[in-house]
Amino acid sequence: MISFSTCWNSGRHKAGDDMLREIKDAIGFNHIELGHGIRISLMPGIQKMYEAGEVTFSSLHNFCPLPLEVTQASPDGPKFSAGTSAERERAVKQTFRTIDFAARLGAPFVVLHCGDVPMNPITDELIALAQNGQLLSRSYVRRKIKAVKRREEGAAWHLERVKECLKPIVEYAGSRNIRLGIEGRRGYEEMPNERELPALLDELNSPFAGYWHDFGHIQIKENLGFLDHEEWLRLIGRRAFGCHLQDVIWPGQDHQPPFAGHVDLHNLVPLLPRSCLFVWEMSPRKTVDEIRRSVAIWKQHFPE
Repeated sequence: MISFSTCWNSGRHKAGDDMLREIKDAIGFNHIELGHGIRISLMPGIQKMYEAGEVTFSSLHNFCPLPLEVTQASPDGPKFSAGTSAERERAVKQTFRTIDFAARLGAPFVVLHCGDVPMNPITDELIALAQNGQLLSRSYVRRKIKAVKRREEGAAWHLERVKECLKPIVEYAGSRNIRLGIEGRRGYEEMPNERELPALLDELNSPFAGYWHDFGHIQIKENLGFLDHEEWLRLIGRRAFGCHLQDVIWPGQDHQPPFAGHVDLHNLVPLLPRSCLFVWEMSPRKTVDEIRRSVAIWKQHFPE
């Protein structure tokens, strides 16, 4: 099944029903993911469209809706990995709220970010070096090695905090019949990384906890030399509930319409389960025509 994320247009709408109708009427999607930019003020219109049977919600992206005091997309705070128990407890509470909202709207999936290791974010620095022709230069390699060492030093403690938060969340999601997709992340400091994720899913050991692939994030990691996209999907693909579908213009310009960049979708898509949910997650700068063209090509290559 294919779906479309409101991250494309939630920032420019004041009414939830107008936001959803733009996706439905202009692009032609009836299945919609509520992204991580859903403000409280959009809720009445969203509820109205749902109750009228005009849309189906495929998934929600934590945190949804945003906490009352937050006015813009904020998927990375509060964090399960935080150093303070107060922040972790708030993250769990807000996630319970998202799960409740998903159940209310009949959305079977919630997508999670899990936090990070506190350190200098290295990904954008490496992208800038690559863009300037310095991929694998001495400066590039030095910065990358320093980041790897720093992450290895701090990861274990923060990963344990993530596990402590996820266990009650998974139990709660199961009670509401909601499946949780732990998203593959773009930033090297974020967690779980590709080495940590399989073991984390094994430890959670629940049919309500799985992987959420992000084609753009993982392609950027391949472009920067952190992993092999195809090899990773061969390992983890069978555990994916869904994915965020986007393309990347090398090395790091993501959230492009599929088939507009360099992601090898023809070989990668078949590595995901046939039941996988594919959610277009587009930059707000992408036009209706660009997106519609992408969807048409998708349907030619991957008919449902």
